[in-house]
Amino acid sequence: MNLIGHGKVEIVERIRRISDFEELQKIEVKRQLAHEIVSIAYGFLSPLKGFMNYEEVDSVVENMRLPNDVLWPIPIMFDYSQNEIVKEGDTIGITYLGKPLAVMEVKEIFKYDKVKLAEKVYKTRDIKHPGVKRTLSYADAFLAGDVWLIREPQFTSPYSEFWLTPRMHRVIFEKKGWKKIVAFQTRNVPHTGHEYLMKFAWFAANENQKVHEPRTGILVNVVIGEKRIGDYIDEAILLTHEALSKYGYISKKVHLLSFTLWDMRYAGPREALLHAIIRSNLGCTHHVFGRDHAGVGNYYSPYEAHQIFDNINEDDLLIKPIFLRENYYCPICGSIENEILCDHKDEKQEFSGSLIRSIILDEVKPTKMVMRPEVYEVLMKAAKQYGFGSPFVTEEYLEKRQRIVG
Repeated sequence: MNLIGHGKVEIVERIRRISDFEELQKIEVKRQLAHEIVSIAYGFLSPLKGFMNYEEVDSVVENMRLPNDVLWPIPIMFDYSQNEIVKEGDTIGITYLGKPLAVMEVKEIFKYDKVKLAEKVYKTRDIKHPGVKRTLSYADAFLAGDVWLIREPQFTSPYSEFWLTPRMHRVIFEKKGWKKIVAFQTRNVPHTGHEYLMKFAWFAANENQKVHEPRTGILVNVVIGEKRIGDYIDEAILLTHEALSKYGYISKKVHLLSFTLWDMRYAGPREALLHAIIRSNLGCTHHVFGRDHAGVGNYYSPYEAHQIFDNINEDDLLIKPIFLRENYYCPICGSIENEILCDHKDEKQEFSGSLIRSIILDEVKPTKMVMRPEVYEVLMKAAKQYGFGSPFVTEEYLEKRQRIVG
């Protein structure tokens, strides 16, 4: 099976078996870099073969394109402490959690203006922005070069149940007979508003296809990565989305759940483009973008992640965006609506994430119009099993959680 991904380049899994790893100089990497190495190796970030050099970083920062003119909005960089003695031309071993993970051919060692990087990518230098904070905390030098995975990741439960590489996604799509696949990104436990968005997007992507022969699928692709205190725990996100199809709210005939290892940058419009690229590498044909996609705080306007696509040529992407407005429950219509479809805006009952979280914190079961009862039950069970009693990220969860064990 030929896998054509972003940039119209074939995706090649970068996995190598080597016998001399112990002889190589080694660098132990943090979780973020381990995630990105895995994502590069399996093709989630294709056509990248490794971490960017100075020319590539600067081209992406300034123009949102690689030097070969392929669309790419966010630099993928390997920051490195110069306390480690690494030279250009070296092949180094990379370990994670003390175990062999990958090898890297170091082609370039360079420095880059981190303030410029933050201002261009995030449109702010405010340290309160999580992406800016991450960028300004980078070490002072960066390594560029191709990487090869030498040890396939072993995931703890329940992650192991939902791990699919780009190749594995495409094999499943083919077996299911799906010709169109709409990607739904999430980092939240689903309420009925999310369910509505997925179903609406399915209809939007299902154009010119017979409804009685479902050849369109919904891929719920959960972003698994860096967490902040108060976020939903990752295990709960996966298991509650599984509950939607398990209990029949979205048919298994059109529903698939997986995850991507990616530490959110909260780069708003630029990150929306990157998410589209990743899902095109998975084989998706459409991607849902809602209000404040990949945003944080008030750094971006509510639909800025929609507007950026106005300046992108269709040939730059192998995936079509589906833009959805903020939805709400309308008691007059008795259904989920948005301000374009319904004139009862003054009567709307919003799906407030903070309100839903406060209800859950008080261990009060939300109404059926807000969250399916089975979803709530799965959420609370996951809290006990994985969250040390809480469905939300705590200091204890951050300290003790484990995704990749080898």
